[in-house]
Amino acid sequence: MVPGRDREAHAGAVTFDSYRTITELSMSLNDKHASRSAVISGAGSGLGRDIALGLAARSYAVFGTAITPAEVDALHEESKGRVVLTVCDITNEAGVKAWAGGVTDLLGDNGLNLLVSNAGILTPGPLEVLPLAAVRREFEVNVFGGLSVINGFLPALRKGRGRVVQIGAMTGRFPLPFNGPSSASKAALEAIADVYRLELKPFGVDFVLVQAGNMRTGGPAKTAAALKRTADGFTEDQRRLYGKAFEAFSAALNRGQAAGLDSASSAKGVIELAEEVPARARAPLGVDAEEILREVHEKSDAELDAMRMQMLGLDRL
Repeated sequence: MVPGRDREAHAGAVTFDSYRTITELSMSLNDKHASRSAVISGAGSGLGRDIALGLAARSYAVFGTAITPAEVDALHEESKGRVVLTVCDITNEAGVKAWAGGVTDLLGDNGLNLLVSNAGILTPGPLEVLPLAAVRREFEVNVFGGLSVINGFLPALRKGRGRVVQIGAMTGRFPLPFNGPSSASKAALEAIADVYRLELKPFGVDFVLVQAGNMRTGGPAKTAAALKRTADGFTEDQRRLYGKAFEAFSAALNRGQAAGLDSASSAKGVIELAEEVPARARAPLGVDAEEILREVHEKSDAELDAMRMQMLGLDRL
C-alpha cells in the first residue's frame, strides 16, 4: 500500500530567531560528544522523531522542524538537549531559508553531514473527486517543500561533503488507484532524486532515495481519518460511482498500514542507509516494498494492474 503518513507539513511561523533556539543550537553543536551533524524535516513526531533520537544516540547534533512548540519541548527533553527543533512551515520558502541559514551559520566551516527530507502528507480519493487545491497542497508539501529544505542546506552539505536522504515510497514506482496525489508526488521524487544525485556528485554530496513500504509510525490513525473525511464528503453521485471501490481501497490500506514496519525498525533502516558506504542511489524499506519493487521490474503493465486490483480487493467488486 502506502507508507504510514505522519510526516505532515509544519504550520506556524518560524521561531528560529528566538534567543532560546539560538542558544540551544549552539550548545548542541558544541556538545563535546557530538561528532556529526544532521537535519531532519518532520522531526516532531512519528518516523522523523525516531530518526532524530536514533541519530542523537549515535553522537549527531540534530536539528529539525516540528509542528508545535509542544513537540519541540518534548523532544528536547527526551534527547537531553541533543535534538533542537524549530517550528517551521516547510511550504513557507522564506521561513525555510531563515531556518536553514541560521543552522548553516552555526555549523560554520564544518558544514552539514546529513539531511533527511522526511515531511509529507497523504490526500486519498478518486482523482475526479479531489479538489485541485488538495492535489496542489500535496505537491507543495511532498515535492516543493522538500526542494526548499534541500536547497536551503546545500551550501552546508557541500562544505561537509554530506548526504541527503529523501524519504519516498514504493508507490513512486507502483502507483495505486485512489492514492493518486501521493503516488504522483512520490513519482516526482524518483525523478528529482536521479537529477540531484548527478548534479551534486561533483561536490561529494550523496543523494539516497528511500522507497518506503507500509510503516506503523503514527500515520495509520491519520490515514484512517483522511480516508473517512474523503468518503464522508462524497456527493450521492460520487458515492454511486466510487463508493464501493473506495471503501475496499480504504479497508486494504488500513490493513496494510496496521501490518507495516514499526517506527523504531523503520528509523533504524533509514539511519543504516544514511551511513552506508558506498551510498545507494535508492533502496526499499520494508519487506513489502522489496517484494513490490521486484514485481515492478519483472511484470508487464497488465500484470501489475491485475496485481493492484487484487491487493486492494477491487477485483471482487
